[in-house]
Amino acid sequence: MTISQTMITDTLGMFAFLAAELTVLFLLISYGVGVLQHYIPPAKIQKILSGQNGRGYVVASLLGAITPFCSCSTIPFLKGLLRAKAGFGTMLVFLFASPLLNPIIIGLFAVTFGLQVTVFYFVVAMGVSVIAGYTLEKLGFERFIKQEAYIEPESKGCGSSCGQKPPVSSHRKEWWRKIWNSTWADFKKVLPYLLGGIALGSLIYGFMPTEFIASVASDENPFAIPVAAVIGIPLYIRAEAVIPLSAALAAKGMGLGAVMALIIGSAGASLTEVILLKSIFKNQMIIAFLAVILSMAIGAGFLYQFLF
Repeated sequence: MTISQTMITDTLGMFAFLAAELTVLFLLISYGVGVLQHYIPPAKIQKILSGQNGRGYVVASLLGAITPFCSCSTIPFLKGLLRAKAGFGTMLVFLFASPLLNPIIIGLFAVTFGLQVTVFYFVVAMGVSVIAGYTLEKLGFERFIKQEAYIEPESKGCGSSCGQKPPVSSHRKEWWRKIWNSTWADFKKVLPYLLGGIALGSLIYGFMPTEFIASVASDENPFAIPVAAVIGIPLYIRAEAVIPLSAALAAKGMGLGAVMALIIGSAGASLTEVILLKSIFKNQMIIAFLAVILSMAIGAGFLYQFLF
């Protein structure tokens, strides 16, 4: 098999894998959020995640740390928070923290790089997420949410039943069906964004060799850390793969500061996530989101290189 055939096979395999995985994740998470919205009134969610006295920001970051979401599967949960009118700053904290601090990536970090590096990563990711969420809220970036993002799908038929337990009568099946219809309506809206992002990410995955990444982000390159951070965002990799891949790149000569930047860039954002966020945010908020992730990745890379 030639190199080009291998690349094509890898690209198609990654596309099929991500399309199947993210479709299942999106539907399951969206459906779960729909159920929660019926059990928990929006006012209660809003109160829990309010930014008063900073408690909401801490709760949002901890919620992000315990939810095993990647950058893409965070989106349906974010939509649920948005429709529940949770605080804008706390929603952003969850958006930043959830893919970076999920239990899978933290566990793999500890096994691969040790406890000291894991604590450094956790503190940086949580700290920057909270600061960024608070700052963007104070700067009024809430105005860059698209109005249609607040609208519940018409098929949900929630009405006054939101915040109530499912009926115990024969209408129970109808209740579950309405939630599923809402989930499916949401999924159909984001499907073009999802497939487009997966296609771009899969092409980059299949045609960008690890040897190239290691060479441009070696210790000899003074711009290795920014380059690694930029490469990380389009290089969409699941949490289960990003840590082992980073360890392999370090063995091939990539500097450890650049490895840190690559991990944060690839775990914190992806082309697929950015494209999905276009269904929620205007361009100004998308740019701010990318700026936060890039700044976090680059800053963490240089700080790690300095300290360790």
